[in-house]
Amino acid sequence: MGSEKVIEEKKQGQALLTDHKQGNHKKLFIESYGCQMNLNDTEIVASILSEEGYNTTHLLEEADLVLVNTCSIREKAEQTVRKRLEKYNAVKKINPAMKVGVLGCMAERLKSKFLEEEKIVDLVVGPDAYKDLPNLLAEVSAGRDAVNVILSKEETYGDISPVRLNSNGVSAFVSITRGCDNMCTFCVVPFTRGRERSRDPKSILEEVRDLVAKNYKEITLLGQNVDSYLWYGGGLKKDFKNASEIAKATAVDFAQLLDLAATEFQKTRFRFSTSNPQDMSLDVIHTMAKHENICKYIHLPVQSGSTTVLERMNRQHTREEYMELIDNIKKILPECSLSQDMIAGFCGETEEEHQDTLSLMEYVQYDFGFMFAYSERPGTPAEKRMEDDVQLAVKKRRLNEIIQLQREHGAYRMEQFIGKNVEVLIEGTSKKSDAHWKGRNSQNAMVIFPKGDEQIGDFVDILVEDCTSATLLGKRA
Repeated sequence: MGSEKVIEEKKQGQALLTDHKQGNHKKLFIESYGCQMNLNDTEIVASILSEEGYNTTHLLEEADLVLVNTCSIREKAEQTVRKRLEKYNAVKKINPAMKVGVLGCMAERLKSKFLEEEKIVDLVVGPDAYKDLPNLLAEVSAGRDAVNVILSKEETYGDISPVRLNSNGVSAFVSITRGCDNMCTFCVVPFTRGRERSRDPKSILEEVRDLVAKNYKEITLLGQNVDSYLWYGGGLKKDFKNASEIAKATAVDFAQLLDLAATEFQKTRFRFSTSNPQDMSLDVIHTMAKHENICKYIHLPVQSGSTTVLERMNRQHTREEYMELIDNIKKILPECSLSQDMIAGFCGETEEEHQDTLSLMEYVQYDFGFMFAYSERPGTPAEKRMEDDVQLAVKKRRLNEIIQLQREHGAYRMEQFIGKNVEVLIEGTSKKSDAHWKGRNSQNAMVIFPKGDEQIGDFVDILVEDCTSATLLGKRA
């Protein structure tokens, strides 16, 4: 998440590592925007294209193929991609042979319309169609536009070994589910990534096993909603009620998967993201408490502290139910840190409902937060059935109040670590000082401390001596 823990907009373009396979001569330049799932998908795409003769490059100007993996969660994210396409266009004028493709959620949302709007684009590929890239590139080579945005009910890419582009060599992502069934009225994800389906636990554990063998020390299990993970032999989660009794008896849910991973790989840290409140079970929380190597950090988006707003959002939980879940987490995992997603100015939000959000924040006192002003997304139920009637100035004022309160709570939560020993996984050199290491503790707080004879990937005990509003400062305990 970076060193800044109060975040208004998630980091956009991601600088990726390069991968070189001997014998490959074509150059792939690939950028990823948006969520961690997109970053993981980018690594899957690089793996698929590696088999087609492509090595990745940091240099846009030398690329034979340029791909941008897009996000549609907010209008600003789409505008950023449009600006990047302008940059690609400038380079393509110098190198006309270069091909440009758009991947991900924005590709699925706009489909062939993208080819009409952005003349530079040669191919458009949705999140479930990456295995079709070789065929689509053949179409482009033949002088034809290429589009595949068909959503799948089965595709999990469980048989693809990702090229680790977005990695520090210490931590890695492993995708366990795809899609979402929750149908929040503000969210485009169910329409761009399809229905929920889970990946075979055997393939998940095999991927983790391979990462551990390559000396990765921390693994994050990913999904639009990891708590919905349910494997009963394949198929959509919604069809589980029609599965055979044998399939139901042998099914693996998220708590069981987490337990399997933490038990087999006891020297490896595990994180997971993202959770949805209505789907997080007490079994998951108890599993976290059972294993020291499961990080004590939960990203638990709430979006609003008002039950009436939550109803309009179709969030499937109330304010009171969310607070009860928070109470259980703090009871079972008192050392657990919490972060939130919060939307200011959703359709029809009153001042009283906004105050409910602030009071919920006071109740929870989140460690970190991702906060946004509501932006209407085309094709969502909110866009079709509700009026975006909160004035922009009011949205901005409410968002600022949420951000300021989160800063206060974040600073308070950081201060609670002072004088305590924390275990830190060293991720690299501090951005501000070559003489200091940086790494995160179990609660996902960034820790900075003077270098000694440690190495990247080492676990070290640090005595916290001071903090900023977002970072812990200490020394070897």
